[in-house]
Amino acid sequence: MPARPHLRIYVTLLCAAVLAALLPASAARAADRTVQGGRLDWGIKSSFQSYVTGPIANGAFSLTGGAATVGGSQFRFHSASGTYDGSSGSFRAGFSGGVHFLGHRKADGTHQLDLTISRPTVRLSGGGGTLYVDIVSRAKGTGAVTTSSQVPFASLSLGGIDMKGGGDAVRLNNLPATLTAQGATSFAGYYTAGTALDPVSLSADVRAAGPVRTPSSSPAGPGPKQGKDKDKKGEKADGKGKEEGTSGRMENGAVDWGVRRTFREYVTGAIAEGGWKLTGGAQDGGALFRFPEGSGRYDEKRRTLDAAFTGAVRFTGKQGLDLTLDTVRAEVTDDGKGTLYADVTGAVSRAQDTARGKTQDRARGGARGKTWTKAPLITFAAGDLEPKDGLVRVTEAPTKLTAAGAEAFGGMYRAGTEMDPVSLAVSLTAAAELPALPDLGSVESATPKAADAEPERAQPETGAAASDSGVPVLPVGLAAVSLGAVAAALLLLRRRRTRTAAGATDEN
Repeated sequence: MPARPHLRIYVTLLCAAVLAALLPASAARAADRTVQGGRLDWGIKSSFQSYVTGPIANGAFSLTGGAATVGGSQFRFHSASGTYDGSSGSFRAGFSGGVHFLGHRKADGTHQLDLTISRPTVRLSGGGGTLYVDIVSRAKGTGAVTTSSQVPFASLSLGGIDMKGGGDAVRLNNLPATLTAQGATSFAGYYTAGTALDPVSLSADVRAAGPVRTPSSSPAGPGPKQGKDKDKKGEKADGKGKEEGTSGRMENGAVDWGVRRTFREYVTGAIAEGGWKLTGGAQDGGALFRFPEGSGRYDEKRRTLDAAFTGAVRFTGKQGLDLTLDTVRAEVTDDGKGTLYADVTGAVSRAQDTARGKTQDRARGGARGKTWTKAPLITFAAGDLEPKDGLVRVTEAPTKLTAAGAEAFGGMYRAGTEMDPVSLAVSLTAAAELPALPDLGSVESATPKAADAEPERAQPETGAAASDSGVPVLPVGLAAVSLGAVAAALLLLRRRRTRTAAGATDEN
């Protein structure tokens, strides 16, 4: 009978120990928050870019996986995903896209310099971190091709930045990056370990741990709703119903077009020092702009399309740059030929000759302030517009600038110049979803001239923080103290029982 009170004490202390052990564990899980959506800007090494495209290597680079360019020498990687712990400041985010460098072309058509860097991942903790990348490289001497996944390519310095916080975004600008030994090996030996690389800038959205956001809910994702509002008869809410002469009703649609990569580089580069602004629902996919909410006519029998899209993009900068593309339309005739139209307002008065690295005046033809209505900008081969799974698609079709487009661009490019590829998607059923855009996140991107790095966060909290589940987050040290106290109490109780038992024996 005397043992029962002691048993109750044992059970109470054991429950307290288990609770003290479990609370920190659940708090640690609650502290991990989802990183979903964002971008990373990094030039890898500007001098390497100049070497590849210069007169010695006489090469070029191409973008893969939706990567884009920003400024004069930076590459933009998109769609961040990972985790962030605001209590410890640890951060991990992987990004999509890649860059393929080619140079020193040989007689057999291959290249001595052949290097692809893709899927950068940033891991930060304490006062620094590491940048990992996938690399495919050809060795300079032997020509052997090596493929490596998530190589610790560069060491990153936080410079004393406190990564702890509770905000909904992390933004880090111009983090110093240094080539690691493994990075130097995978870089085909072009640089030695310890070489300074271009700084790394990134921005990423942070959310409470939970279901991962789908691309359709991304601020930079598809955006337009899948399907228009209908009345009970299935007709459009405006009462016009299905367009006469069509056999496939358009529910929605989008055009993706980046205009021209070198034009975007000129706009954001050292000459124009400008940028662009999207209005009317247009969306930025990094390497392209999306003009959504397509409406019009699709003829399934003739495989023709006549559709209009919403949104506008305005390019502004120095040297008289002010150009707006609005009211984009796409037409595809029964011979598979496509034309992209737009209302064009403004002017491009100077251009950068990227091939020779010079700046020169171009003929303007009185373009300043002029407006072209439904100007045919580019032509493309659409092929057979046969629906599949409720979608009619044209994917990255090569394009050429028209004579009217050349005039609209102020003579910056000649008619026939290759522009960025165009993609087109039209949904014929409400269930058909448009292709997703790269997710650039909701935070403004870092720029080449960004200030010192600083994570955007709430003011540090004092005392015990509350997790998303409402359970207090106990520091690890406090948990250890709790367990230690329980252990000490158990030991003291055992000693007391021993003394009591000894006394009872003496009495007997």
